[in-house]
Amino acid sequence: MTSLELANKYMEIFYGGTLDELHQLLAEQFSFKGPLFEFKTASEYIDSLKSSPPENFDYEIIESYEKGNSVCLVYNFIKPGVTTTMSQS
Repeated sequence: MTSLELANKYMEIFYGGTLDELHQLLAEQFSFKGPLFEFKTASEYIDSLKSSPPENFDYEIIESYEKGNSVCLVYNFIKPGVTTTMSQS
């Protein structure tokens, strides 16, 4: 699976799949640190999503870029009454 295919699969699961499916994409030693949350394992991250799952959200890819192991997705984040352009890399 290429990096771009992996990123697209993540989006498909996050926005409409069963969140436990993320275990197939993320290494257990996965870590994430953002402005609001920090997780040291994939299980912590997935459990957090399951406790407050994304609901009534959708997305539409506008552009995607891949260079080596790096990917950038530019997409419209869509929820009732709001559509905004976002990017993730």
